[in-house]
Amino acid sequence: MEQVLANFIVALRNAGVRVSVSESIDAANTLDIMGYKDKVLLRTSLAATLAKTLNEKEIFNTCFDLFFSFDDFPEDHNGSNLDCEMEEQEGLSPLSLMILSGDQTSLATSMIRAGHALELSNMQYFTQKNPYVRRIMNYMGLEELDNDISRLSQDGSALSQQQAQGLRDGRGLLTEYVRTYVDRNYELYTRATQNNILERHLMNMKLSHIEERNVHDMHMIIKKMVKRLKDLHSRRKRNFRRGQLDFKKTLRKNITYGGPLFELMWKKRKIDRPNVVVICDVSRSVRMVVRFFLLFLYSLNELIVKIRSFIFCNNLIEVSSVFDDHPVEEAVEILQKGIGLDIGLSRTNYGQAFCDFQENWINAITNKTTVIILGDARNNFYEPETDLLRNIHDKAKRLIWLNPEGPTFWGTGDSEMQRYGPLCDLIRECNTLNHLERIVDDIL
Repeated sequence: MEQVLANFIVALRNAGVRVSVSESIDAANTLDIMGYKDKVLLRTSLAATLAKTLNEKEIFNTCFDLFFSFDDFPEDHNGSNLDCEMEEQEGLSPLSLMILSGDQTSLATSMIRAGHALELSNMQYFTQKNPYVRRIMNYMGLEELDNDISRLSQDGSALSQQQAQGLRDGRGLLTEYVRTYVDRNYELYTRATQNNILERHLMNMKLSHIEERNVHDMHMIIKKMVKRLKDLHSRRKRNFRRGQLDFKKTLRKNITYGGPLFELMWKKRKIDRPNVVVICDVSRSVRMVVRFFLLFLYSLNELIVKIRSFIFCNNLIEVSSVFDDHPVEEAVEILQKGIGLDIGLSRTNYGQAFCDFQENWINAITNKTTVIILGDARNNFYEPETDLLRNIHDKAKRLIWLNPEGPTFWGTGDSEMQRYGPLCDLIRECNTLNHLERIVDDIL
């Protein structure tokens, strides 16, 4: 029974429930007291020890229903449709006898025992499902069942023919039941693998190609990335408070003591939190990239002194107040739809955007400000106003341009990247979550 609990805990972890070693021990001790007889009591007892939040309780209930489900063999089905009082022939295998007698409990027990023996919990890929079905069937006695069918078919008596037909029907139903059992376990044990594959796929997919059905998954991935960056950069700040040992200063300081190091000197390297100004093109070609970039950046507000946000298409406006008044995800949705914003969404004009910024908000930039421009630099052949961009560069600590297009497209058609590029401290292609994470890590 310990293996049953261990497999259930594996299923919970794959589904996203964090179960520690101590919690696993608590669950085992709980089962020693409660046992497996009462399913409702079993659910309540395990939930109390293994599920800690409302979300984890929902996941727990789903996993519990899947793991402890025995609906593969309906109780009202007698397997071969034979008369239960039919006289059994001698020499039949145990599996044949279970099928002929309609013993659903024994069949379910044999199938589950086979799954445990063959370590069904180690399944990772959908291509393994059919091999596992075959292996479980063989473990249950498929070869002996086929031999019984062949032998009974060759016997001329009516009873033998009827039993052979019943075993054929039962064999087909058993295969379906085993396949259902394997499918259920595949869903239980491979959820983490499936999530990892999906996550890697979405992190490398161009943001402009993301479908609406994957937006929720993207938000969850961004939350993981944000947590990872927060942990990393918070640790750097803690290291700064503690400092690192400065060997040269320590030795010089302790020369008068003749060798013993009574006074330790620490290196001090201050890591400032960045002050960021973001200017985003929200035209149709880059709108999805802007959506995830702002979501990513504002989720890291604990590591950034201040963020001021501007968006433009054929004119530029400040939208910092939208993020002040609404949660990050809701604010991004508002910007995406342009709700209540005084912005023209016709032809993109970078030169006009730089003019608007120079006239109204140039004082927002100091020598401690990192300016990030996100856009494809496609200016529809308007005046590029490179002098205004140079002025922004000269006033800022650094100017970073993130372009959703690949470098091969920079400068083609109406793209002004060949003019804007030399005025920036850093230019990066930015059209996947992997690009975003590396860029934000560098900014921090």
